[in-house]
Amino acid sequence: MITFKKLKETGFRPVLLVLVFLVSACSPYFYQPIGEERDAQLGPETQMKKDLLDLPAPQEPIVVAVYKFRDQTGQYKASEIGANWSTAVTQGATNILVRALEESGWFVPIERENISNLLNERKIIRSSREQYEGSSGVMLPPLLFAGVLLEGGIVSYETNIYTGGAGVRYFGTDASAQYREDRVSIYLRAVSTSNGKILKTVYTTKSILSQEVSMGVFRYVKYKRLLEAETGYTYNEPTELAVTEAIEKAVHSLIVEGILDNLWSLENQEEIKDEQIQNYLKEREDRVDIDHIGRPFEQEKRAKLFTALLGSGQFYTGDYSTSTIRPGATFELGYGINKNFFIETDVGYQTIHIEELMTSNEYYADLSLLYLLNSQGKFSPYLGFGGGSYYDFDSNIGLSDKTLIPYLTYRAGMEYLIGKNTALTGKAFINQMFSDYYDGQKEGQYNDHIWGFKLGVKFYLGKN
Repeated sequence: MITFKKLKETGFRPVLLVLVFLVSACSPYFYQPIGEERDAQLGPETQMKKDLLDLPAPQEPIVVAVYKFRDQTGQYKASEIGANWSTAVTQGATNILVRALEESGWFVPIERENISNLLNERKIIRSSREQYEGSSGVMLPPLLFAGVLLEGGIVSYETNIYTGGAGVRYFGTDASAQYREDRVSIYLRAVSTSNGKILKTVYTTKSILSQEVSMGVFRYVKYKRLLEAETGYTYNEPTELAVTEAIEKAVHSLIVEGILDNLWSLENQEEIKDEQIQNYLKEREDRVDIDHIGRPFEQEKRAKLFTALLGSGQFYTGDYSTSTIRPGATFELGYGINKNFFIETDVGYQTIHIEELMTSNEYYADLSLLYLLNSQGKFSPYLGFGGGSYYDFDSNIGLSDKTLIPYLTYRAGMEYLIGKNTALTGKAFINQMFSDYYDGQKEGQYNDHIWGFKLGVKFYLGKN
């Protein structure tokens, strides 16, 4: 038997083993597929269903017909082992749409998908009545006819819209998580059967999320003693439920759009101010301004000219090993060459402290070329490269006999727009001297460096 004491003697940390066992014990209960009877039950509902049922009541339900609501993607499920002839999305979307129409309370769907079966059955009924009741038998009532015809289908199923994950591995112990997002798109249109006019078309999408979390350990804890354990779980959102939610959203949107365009009426016209309708209007307005991953369409958020005020902390690395962080301040002025590249100049003041040796107060100025990686988004990383010089009006810089020491500067940072023309910014920088005389000593292979970070506020001036 391997005890914790023996594991400690071999250099293995028991806390890792405990963590693995805890996750192993808990993870099967996240979505446990065994251990209890799986009786037949009503199918799960989507979160969109409640919104559909909470819509205001109609003045009169609309009779609608759906002949076929098809899968128009033609896609098959992805397979790594060969051809897979299973379709990527359900082929029963007509059934889903008819149910959503029926339960909304706004429509009276009539059978059209298998109209031939219905007509055949009516013929059998008439034939039987004529045979047993004679010509005076009671005739069947006429079939309902639809004032509105609903058309459309599943037009898109895109895989791997987002993929990613994270993981860590240390001495045979690892943990990782992965995710993938797919997307299904629905178009639904209402057509007038009296004149063929398309009354309204709506478009909805639904994301489908897949996740995998795993953890394991694989390590020799003693000679010829191998410890191996693993656990994890995966979650795949059902495609059928995603299609159902997208269709229910389409029906919900069609009802609200018809109310707004006076295609059909509310039982109580005052309910035009209902929260459901107002929320839909806001959502429709917001969707016009963002793309498929939620980024605004607005281009060139940042103006060409900017200024910034930043506080800094920096320390020296050179021939004297002991240096502590001291404060400083910087004023920046920049100009955009295009939407991604900016010329930036820094003018500032800093303090460098080497314990029990010196405290130096210095001025500096540099010029850099800045590359903004995501100029159209609120959040953007950036990189910069340039050159400048340290200068002290009153005395020598540091321990050297010079008053001017040039350097190369490298910087990397991030900024986030908190307003139309205001951003929070932070960056780390390295200033590499052209010489090794900053500390008065020329030793070793590398020149003296100044390392540090800056945090502050940036202001974009003028129009975007």
